[in-house]
Amino acid sequence: GVVMEELTFLRRLLAISGAGLAYAQDKFDQERYQSVRDLAEDQMAAYTGQPVSSIRANFADEQGYPTPKVVRAFIRRDKQFLMVENDHGEWALPGGFAEVGWSLKANVAKEVKEETGLTVDVGRLRAVFDTSQRTDIPQAFQYYKMIFECEIKSGSFVQNSETVATGWFEQSALPPLSLNRTTPEQVAILFSKQPTYIE
Repeated sequence: GVVMEELTFLRRLLAISGAGLAYAQDKFDQERYQSVRDLAEDQMAAYTGQPVSSIRANFADEQGYPTPKVVRAFIRRDKQFLMVENDHGEWALPGGFAEVGWSLKANVAKEVKEETGLTVDVGRLRAVFDTSQRTDIPQAFQYYKMIFECEIKSGSFVQNSETVATGWFEQSALPPLSLNRTTPEQVAILFSKQPTYIE
């Protein structure tokens, strides 16, 4: 619909302005790119209902050329799988932004270690989700979420700045989810027997 088209347009503007801010040498070009970014962030806030301050804070973390970059882990134990809880009481698969210079699997292992305290063996790529394809919750940013199967080697939960708890859940009894990060539909795909799912 119109909202999704507008969000796609605004994401492109934010990506272009971000690239310009990263690479433009001329101070006047820098000012122009910043103005474009400011306008796009204002519009993005209006369309998504998020505060402008939240949108700006998220984009302030972007450095270099802006690209989609998220990894997550699917850690299964019989009929259950592992999720982490944020400080809003919402649950999601462990994971986060990938670091430049690290392999995909190394990034998955690093994120799992940071959020759960667990050391894991990272297995095969299980699914790739494109957040721009979602129509239920308009996403301010476009991310490719790469979900890898993992197996626990050792460790236990360690309190950290990103998560307050870990828990094992069945697909049929999910807790309140952080829907920007993990959805029931994604969980169903991960539990299905189909080969690697790519959206």
